[in-house]
Amino acid sequence: MSGPSMHPVDVANRVIDSGTPEPPHNRVTEELVPVEDDVAVVESFSHCWAVDAGEGLVCWDASGVQSGTKVVEALRGWSDLPVDRLVYTHGHVDHVGGSGAFVADAERRGDRRPTFVAHEAVPARFERYHETSGWNVAINRRQFGGIRDRDRFGMGGDVPRFLHADVAEPDELVGDRGSFTVGDRTFELRHARGETDDHVWGWEAERRTAYTGDFVCWMFPNAGNPQKVQRYPIEWARAMRDMLAAGVERVYPAHGLPIVGRQRCETVLGDVADALEHLADHTLELMNEGATIDEIIHVVRVPDRLADRPWLAPQYDEPEFVVRNVYRQFGGWWDGNPANLKPAPESAVAAEVVRLAGSIEALVDRALELVEAGDLRLACHLVQMAVAAEPAHEGAQRARADVFWHRRAAERSLMSKGVYAAAARESEAALGEEIAPNEFRSTIRGALG
Repeated sequence: MSGPSMHPVDVANRVIDSGTPEPPHNRVTEELVPVEDDVAVVESFSHCWAVDAGEGLVCWDASGVQSGTKVVEALRGWSDLPVDRLVYTHGHVDHVGGSGAFVADAERRGDRRPTFVAHEAVPARFERYHETSGWNVAINRRQFGGIRDRDRFGMGGDVPRFLHADVAEPDELVGDRGSFTVGDRTFELRHARGETDDHVWGWEAERRTAYTGDFVCWMFPNAGNPQKVQRYPIEWARAMRDMLAAGVERVYPAHGLPIVGRQRCETVLGDVADALEHLADHTLELMNEGATIDEIIHVVRVPDRLADRPWLAPQYDEPEFVVRNVYRQFGGWWDGNPANLKPAPESAVAAEVVRLAGSIEALVDRALELVEAGDLRLACHLVQMAVAAEPAHEGAQRARADVFWHRRAAERSLMSKGVYAAAARESEAALGEEIAPNEFRSTIRGALG
């Protein structure tokens, strides 16, 4: 078992060497674990890596606003040194949200405020988060299943804020390359686009150690996310190749387990690169042949040899979404269907389909039959049309909740589960009651009348 008491390096070694998963790979204990004599990790969401550089600590990521204080408390149980540098590997809120706790710690101790280091695009991201706070709050609630706990995303107070007010703006900005020295330790920062356009990974050449942020996350790369801005799977793969070319022997990620040993680094980073390159290459090949996104997403798959790798499990993002992001990066927003270039309102299309089918009940009955037959994709289309045509129809809403709960249960990735759960909860809200995911079809049909 790989519970919190097991050292993360030991767990990683067993999983990589055997190829057998020992979940959870992404542990959130809020506890500090020494990985080397002068390097430790606080396993949080996300992790904070700390290096004792003699004259001060160098930290990689601040975790989120709700976990920042616990991260600092854990660090203080390990070292009394001031935090000299804190590097944002990128600007996502679970990596920068805890920075206020680091500032407060320095003030409380009478230390100099840490110097916050980031890529030069991070300030623009922060500004975008402020300008689109409501949108980001909404999509994160949906991504996590429509949950109502705003604090899950670092949003407190009466008015939700996506980026918390005390997040520290970066003091030092780097472009494609940068470096800094603290005590006897020198670190390079190398920019590469992947999950974000503002990502950097740290490189300590003397120890052949990479502080990778989200480039390594012990699950399928978050390179597709259907609700977020463009991701860059091709460049993500290139970053993996660059780390390997640099001679990396230790990978210290912001999510998941440390990877120690050259062969293990080659295995995990090589697999991540292979998977992303295969998806991108096959997608571009089909695009060049004139295929539409509808055709592409149903044929492009991760190679079988990589499908069961524990560090490529589609637990958060998934390959189908990465395919869509490759298409979006090179092909624009139009899906190739001429009817969708300037479409009629969805409600009008749905109403016409209902008219042709003869009734709302006909669509819903067919959707439920499809669920029983295992065709959840098509069932979702029909039940969504039924509700779009007549949102106040109780039976349609009841069926929609049931169908999307079943769809959620059949999915692996958190993103898919979240969107489908949010859809089910929307229908529950319209009904004013909760619908059991396994509700009997007879009860639904009874509501249809």
